[in-house]
Amino acid sequence: MTPEEVAELDQKYVWHPYAAMPNALPCFPVKSASGCELQLMDGKKVVDGMSSWWAAIHGYNHPVLNDAAKEQIGQMSHVMFGGLTHQPAVSLAKALSEAMSPNRTCQNKEDRLDKVFYCDSGSVSIEVAMKMALQYNYNLHGSSSRKSKFLTIRGGYHGDTFEAMSVCDPVNGMHHLFQSVLPVQIFCKRPEVKFHEEWDEADIEELAQLMEERHDEIAAVILEPIVQGAGGMRFYSPQYLVRLRELCDEYGVLLIFDEIATGFGRTGKLFAMEHAPNVLPDILCIGKALSGGFLSFAATLTSEKIANVFSQGPAGVLMHGPTFMGNPLACAVSLASLKLLQSYDLPSMIGSIEKQLVHELEPCKESPYVQDVRVLGAIGVVEMKEPMNMSVVQPQLVQDGVWLRPFGKLLYTMPPFIIKKEELRKITKAMLSIAARRPR
Repeated sequence: MTPEEVAELDQKYVWHPYAAMPNALPCFPVKSASGCELQLMDGKKVVDGMSSWWAAIHGYNHPVLNDAAKEQIGQMSHVMFGGLTHQPAVSLAKALSEAMSPNRTCQNKEDRLDKVFYCDSGSVSIEVAMKMALQYNYNLHGSSSRKSKFLTIRGGYHGDTFEAMSVCDPVNGMHHLFQSVLPVQIFCKRPEVKFHEEWDEADIEELAQLMEERHDEIAAVILEPIVQGAGGMRFYSPQYLVRLRELCDEYGVLLIFDEIATGFGRTGKLFAMEHAPNVLPDILCIGKALSGGFLSFAATLTSEKIANVFSQGPAGVLMHGPTFMGNPLACAVSLASLKLLQSYDLPSMIGSIEKQLVHELEPCKESPYVQDVRVLGAIGVVEMKEPMNMSVVQPQLVQDGVWLRPFGKLLYTMPPFIIKKEELRKITKAMLSIAARRPR
């Protein structure tokens, strides 16, 4: 097909994410991808600054992931996970548990995150985590339990499925149209103390008060640790997580961390929660970079202490079971991706990206159209004062030879970890060009 034919059929038949049908803005047909470059069908190459929505941390067409997939396909690409198991699934579960530094330092074996429930996508892992919390409290306290709500901070984003939507920001999130049918959860103000700022106990006072007054209603607290992603790209103090863990322990409330966007090195630590030493949630959600962006895959992890309660309830089991749960192909590629990631000098690799982003995005602060510039690990954000016009900005970025996907006021990059300095410079130069002009 020609690029024009692909674009025409795309407009006629394909519904894209967060888009109308037909799509108001044309999409750019991609022919292939390798390293950090996307080869468009019209012959143009663009440097990918998005890691395909933060997932392709090793870039594209990586031989290690390709070989893992080929080897697994030769054995089996899928088999049901009910009543059956396989080596890729058990090997990955063991590797994930051992990869978490808080697990290694945790004194209480029952609190370690070493029970792995495989899911199809990030938002499904959130659904499973919330279902775990609800069923755990029901099993523990019986039908008289009032623990049916979730406490979360404003500015969060956890996915587009129903229970996940209920804990996304109710005002500035993407799901306000569904508020009348979503479960009503408990929200408090987002953390305001920034990542490198001195801690102020006032930052968590509202949450602490809500916990004191309503802990008998709260099944769990759920939030994105350190980085609020699609809800605003904000970075907050690790001490917030330390105090939150203490409050959850004090009031007997479960703690859920959503590391779908931050897990697997994005902030410079393997998991963002590691910026708060020795803090472990009761339930952890991972996805996106779990498979290195190769396949849709996610997981929900919990502890022996939580898992053991499920045999006590009337159901006797966790009531969830996706058809493609524990897909062998996804497990094999994810294990290869994790081993590849562990072979990197991650602090040096991410530190180099962070240093370059800080230096090269600094001039954006001089633009009268820029509200803020912030960088953490391999995340670079330019927040504009006004929303950008995607019909203008997106083609301009492609013309400049980069692929970024801004939204609202946020122009940001989360590049693959293997990106070369000259490739990253091309991205930051394009961002500076956009930041210097009034959004239209």
